[in-house]
Amino acid sequence: MTSDLGGALRSPSMATPIPSPDSGEVPFNTGFQRSYMTVGPGGDTIEVVEAELVVGDQGQVARFRVMGNRSELEEEVSQFVRKLYGYLAIFGLGMIAINVFAILYGLRPLNRVQQALSDIRAGSAQRLEGPFPTEIESLADETNALIDNNRRIVERSRKQVGNLAHSLKTPLAVLMNEGHAVGGERGKLITAQATALQQQLDHYLQRARAAAQRDSLVFRTPVKASLERMARVMGKLNPSIDLQVQFADEPLIFAGEREDLEEISGNLMENAMKWARSRVSLSVEEGEMQGDGHGVLILIEDDGPGIPEEKARDALKRGRRLDETKPGTGLGLAIVADLVEEYGGSLALERSSLGGLKAVVSLPRAETQGAS
Repeated sequence: MTSDLGGALRSPSMATPIPSPDSGEVPFNTGFQRSYMTVGPGGDTIEVVEAELVVGDQGQVARFRVMGNRSELEEEVSQFVRKLYGYLAIFGLGMIAINVFAILYGLRPLNRVQQALSDIRAGSAQRLEGPFPTEIESLADETNALIDNNRRIVERSRKQVGNLAHSLKTPLAVLMNEGHAVGGERGKLITAQATALQQQLDHYLQRARAAAQRDSLVFRTPVKASLERMARVMGKLNPSIDLQVQFADEPLIFAGEREDLEEISGNLMENAMKWARSRVSLSVEEGEMQGDGHGVLILIEDDGPGIPEEKARDALKRGRRLDETKPGTGLGLAIVADLVEEYGGSLALERSSLGGLKAVVSLPRAETQGAS
């Protein structure tokens, strides 16, 4: 405090005087106060607030100055803002992590449902099993009810097909016997027509059964065991033919019923044995199916005369025989083609490296037990 307003203001805490602007440059307000910025000893920005007060009985005027380091204040504020942003970022990331965890944990029952449905489609399970939350339990129950209903429909259809075949067996047998008894041209006509009717009946019964099995999606047949058994039978029936069998190292599972696999492979192997001169080759490997990429590839080759490329398509037509000198009805390849088509596979007749015919069959593959 000083009464000499013309002198310089000093502070015991300041080693050097702080420059103060003239009152003409920064005037006092009506309350006899003013504030301004100036430069401190270290080059920092100093904020100064000055006030004039009348003290004493003589009407003396005293001027007070309060100074603060503005640069330090701004740095502290900046540090606080940076820390605040850091804490908010950590809090935000933590909330995101918690929400992600909560969502994933909440969706775990749906993942179990998805895995259970995949097992059903692959044939390794029959129903949706396991504990589910209340919100999912009703969905699992309805899905199991749908599966059961589908199974009942398929089973009822198969029984009806079997009943139809059984009911027609006796009349067909009577007609064939009658044809043999009548004899002559008329008897041959009756026998031929009854035989054709029996063949057509067997053909369409096979197609109906294959279609029902394909829709059910629960059948699994190990390929190696079925084809090894088929190869042993064919080898015994044709001892003069050298039958070579080769299987893939990985166990392959056919997504269908064993009877259909044996029907397909049996017809093709029988055809190869019939036309082969001395050698037949059967090989099974992993293949590709159009759409999902999982398939079983069966290749059957012989060293017979083969089929010209322009006649290969005709060989797949029902009842079409390219050589009348060989026994048969001409339905074998047609049945194979129909069964393969029902399973969404493919059948191709190509030229074999052995010199004869090469039949290439692609069928759907089921995942092995425990595969994800």
